[in-house]
Amino acid sequence: MDENSYLQKLLAEVVGTATLVFIGVGSVPATLILGGSAPFTMAQLGIISFAFAMAVVAMVYAVGHISGCQINPAITIAFAVTGRMPWRQVPGYIAAQAIGAAVGALAIVGVLGGKAVDVGLGIANYGPTVGVGQAFLAEAIGTFLLAFVVFGAIDRRAPGGFAGLAIGLAVFAIIIPVAPATGASINPARTLGPMLIGQLFGGTVHWEQLPVYVLAEVAGAIAAGLAYTALNLRRRATVPMAEVPVGNEVPVS
Repeated sequence: MDENSYLQKLLAEVVGTATLVFIGVGSVPATLILGGSAPFTMAQLGIISFAFAMAVVAMVYAVGHISGCQINPAITIAFAVTGRMPWRQVPGYIAAQAIGAAVGALAIVGVLGGKAVDVGLGIANYGPTVGVGQAFLAEAIGTFLLAFVVFGAIDRRAPGGFAGLAIGLAVFAIIIPVAPATGASINPARTLGPMLIGQLFGGTVHWEQLPVYVLAEVAGAIAAGLAYTALNLRRRATVPMAEVPVGNEVPVS
């Protein structure tokens, strides 16, 4: 079967990440504009989590067969670290994801107007009551759990056709406990894109928090990739020579 070109994969990542940000991040200012107020009630947080989850599910099935629908630089780096994709493709993927995130955030402003910026544009940040260490841990754990599910869902031995649903449900679940601390970005592109557009339109952006998010998310994803790889190591079964039929391979456990 012919494979999609690298350019097609990059364009798929742009579309996928833009959709994730527009729907997922866009649900935050939409909730606030419609009468909500931060901090969110559990019902409001549930709707926002559901929006993120459905965006992920939709994009996995829409472009997953083209680019893998990574739409997350931390996942891309973890794939490269564990040998699931070549390092030479990583810069292009990350650039495409960052562009997509910015496009998605720009679309939020285009649809909801300046009010979206006034209520924060869904920019991930942690308040003064959350320390740097707590924020780092929250994003690292959240991204670890997401990446671990991604690695398991795309395993060739996993039930076919359910990767999108599994990953989407993981996103939904992870946002619930992590969002009160950091907004549950769990994605460097989702962190950066709204920040760039928020700055462009005069919003409040805490740039000093960006390294905390990015480092925690990348560390969490790499840790998950290495953990899944370690758990997935299999050894060749040892079978006495007399029991191995001539001309057949020894089965692998």
